[in-house]
Amino acid sequence: MPLFAHLLLALRRLGHDRTRLVLENAALRHQLAVLKRSVSRPRIEDSDRLFWIGMRRMLVEWQDCLLFVKPETVVRWHRRGWRYYWRRKSKPRTQGRPPISFALIHLIKRLSRANVTWGAPHIRDELALHGHDVAASTVARYMEKHRSPDRARCWRTFIRNHMPVTAACDFFVVPTLTFKLLYGFVVLSHDRRRIVHVGVTVHPTAEWTARQVTEAFPGDGTEPRLLLRDRDSIYGDAFIRQVHAMGIRQLVTAHKSPWQNGYAERVIGSIRRECLDHIIPMGQRHLLRTLQEYARYYNESRTHRSLDGNAPVPRPRAAAPAVELVAEPVLGGLHHRYRGAA
Repeated sequence: MPLFAHLLLALRRLGHDRTRLVLENAALRHQLAVLKRSVSRPRIEDSDRLFWIGMRRMLVEWQDCLLFVKPETVVRWHRRGWRYYWRRKSKPRTQGRPPISFALIHLIKRLSRANVTWGAPHIRDELALHGHDVAASTVARYMEKHRSPDRARCWRTFIRNHMPVTAACDFFVVPTLTFKLLYGFVVLSHDRRRIVHVGVTVHPTAEWTARQVTEAFPGDGTEPRLLLRDRDSIYGDAFIRQVHAMGIRQLVTAHKSPWQNGYAERVIGSIRRECLDHIIPMGQRHLLRTLQEYARYYNESRTHRSLDGNAPVPRPRAAAPAVELVAEPVLGGLHHRYRGAA
């Protein structure tokens, strides 16, 4: 074949390949345009960003090939990578103080929670006495954040600090067999959560309530200095005068704040769960007798976690394990008292 014929064939094939390449590029661009109309924001990964950053450096006409994002976006990716690169390059290998253990963090929180008046230097010094070398700024970072600096003088702390001289009283309602309502009254000593007095009435009045307080504290030196109660209208003028005459100061809870009389609310909940939910009172005398029997069991036999597993009236601990326990039924067998067999 002559040389000229070979040259023409080569040029024809070259033109054919060029045309085919142009048509393929047009088809791909059309598909990308369709995808751009269909997808509002394509999902781009870090590998895609690195690819276009490299294309920007190697291809002169890279902007003509870019369809799914703007050229300014690629420039922004490059600048962000530049900043990240030098930030990593300039980052020191060690920074700040060495981390402390989780056990020490828990200890800091425990000390700050139990001692609300202690600041970071005080806790730091206390920890140093026990072999923990930690800075005051680190202690301040992990301390419990109290709601206010006066939390040491808040209501709960006040009650806790005055438990030996504080009592509480409250009413609760009990339905009878005939669907009548009886009003129970309980007086609780905060010292060891001891039920001092229980009473039952059909029509509670201020005079009746004052009489119940007199029966609870007959003037033998056992009366408290503070009596906690709510804002019920039952505590009228007669009740206020009688309590004042006994030398007892009244603490009135805030409006709609039963948590401020939480110990009385808790003992009423125990009375309901452990006694009243399992019986149906026949009348006033039956309910009073039941409450008095439960109060004896509550004071003399029932154990309390807040009292180190003992009763409000402390029970003696056996010197040696009992071989056999003798059960004495309470409230018809609803509860039992136990003692070691002789």
